[in-house]
Amino acid sequence: MDKIIRNLAIGLAALIILAPLGLLAVGETFGEWGPEEIKEKLGFVPPGLEQLSSLWSAPMSDYALPGIGDSMTTAAAAYILSAVLGVVICGGLLYFVGKRVAKD
Repeated sequence: MDKIIRNLAIGLAALIILAPLGLLAVGETFGEWGPEEIKEKLGFVPPGLEQLSSLWSAPMSDYALPGIGDSMTTAAAAYILSAVLGVVICGGLLYFVGKRVAKD
C-alpha cells in the first residue's frame, strides 16, 4: 500500500509541476466558458446556467494572483499554487469522507 501511495504522490507532484504548460496553449480553454462565451457558441444560454452562474466565483480568477504582475514567471507560480490548493482541498475532502465512511 505504501508503494501505491508513494507512486500516486509522485504522479500528483509531476502533474502539479507540469500545470503551467497550459500557459503555452494557443486559443481558449475548453470547458471554462462563462455565460457570454456559451451564448457566442450556442446562440443562447441555458436557463439553469444563467441562474446559477452568479452563485459561484472562482477564488483565483484566471489562475492569477491579485496585485502581482503579468509575467510568465508569476503566471506559472499562480498555476502551480492553484494546482497545490486543488490537490490539498480535494485530498482533504476525500480523506475526511473516507474516514467517515470507514467509521460506519
